[in-house]
Amino acid sequence: MRPTYAQIDLGAVRHNVGELVSLVAPAKVCAVVKADGYGHGDVPVAEAAVEAGAALLAVALVEEGVRLREAGIEAPILVLSEPITTDAAEIVRWGLTPTAYRTEFVRALASVATDPIDVHVKIDTGMHRVGASPGALKGMVDAIGTGTPLRLGGVWTHFAVADEDPEFTNRQIELFREVVGDPSIPVHLANTAGAVLFPDARGDLVRTGLGTYGLHPCPDTRPVVDLRPAMSVLSKVVHLQRLPVGARPSYGRRRPLADEATVATVPIGYADGMPRRLSAAGGEVLIGGRRHALAGTVTMDQIVIDVGDYPAAIGDEVVLIGRQGDEEIGADEWAEKIDTISYEIVCGIGPRVPRKYIG
Repeated sequence: MRPTYAQIDLGAVRHNVGELVSLVAPAKVCAVVKADGYGHGDVPVAEAAVEAGAALLAVALVEEGVRLREAGIEAPILVLSEPITTDAAEIVRWGLTPTAYRTEFVRALASVATDPIDVHVKIDTGMHRVGASPGALKGMVDAIGTGTPLRLGGVWTHFAVADEDPEFTNRQIELFREVVGDPSIPVHLANTAGAVLFPDARGDLVRTGLGTYGLHPCPDTRPVVDLRPAMSVLSKVVHLQRLPVGARPSYGRRRPLADEATVATVPIGYADGMPRRLSAAGGEVLIGGRRHALAGTVTMDQIVIDVGDYPAAIGDEVVLIGRQGDEEIGADEWAEKIDTISYEIVCGIGPRVPRKYIG
């Protein structure tokens, strides 16, 4: 009923995955659809990604994998974080592919598995978040392959700074190769930035998260691969008022109007994922194909826009993220203004904002 929604272009998702599939071949693409598909919707994105050639899907949590299986998705699903041991039976029940970095989990999985099941071992080469130490790889491989129905499906690691530090990333690559040694073991190292910028790190598989959704991890990837943003966030003008010079709209009365101006109210706020920090950071929206600045603090449910003398009307389309005419505001722009990353922006568009799918 509220005229605020996120439009998700599944055609853009298919385009992005197709571009990445072509770029990294013969390596395969694993589309990462964790966190509800980075806020885009996990099931629709997963279906589009598989249609476009993704060989695997990846999630962070067992329950995310179960959700995809319940939706009828049959593609292999890699769980990127090692589950707790009591979830081993659910891994087997739903045909998920687990990541392991502790022998305790391997033993728990082996105790409930009856048919062969692939396990991917993650080793820590410098991210220092999760993963087996490089020296523990042999013990993990032995635990998987000794008298169990488990199979080593692959060994992998995760880049910490592939989007900004080539020297450290190359050290991770070198350490990984040294530790794995055996060229017959399937391996995967690269996220989107790694897949695009480090061709020698593509291995047998790349895990594309941000790129699936048409967002670039850094400026260096833009000339290499054509990606199209899949998410737009739109609303409409619901109220207009003419205010005098010096009026201070919204909570805190932070900013006086420089001139007499029309102020438009739009029904979206920080409860929907529009960062409150945009208020002081020069946040803008598109109305009538033009940029217009926020006139005051982002509130929980509404924002106010200084449209000046532009003849805005109630019902006019407002683009928060996306294109209108010749102008475009991307998630990257929001992220840059408030010193964060585009991942946080798209994941933060909350469940109160309906998703409408095109393409």
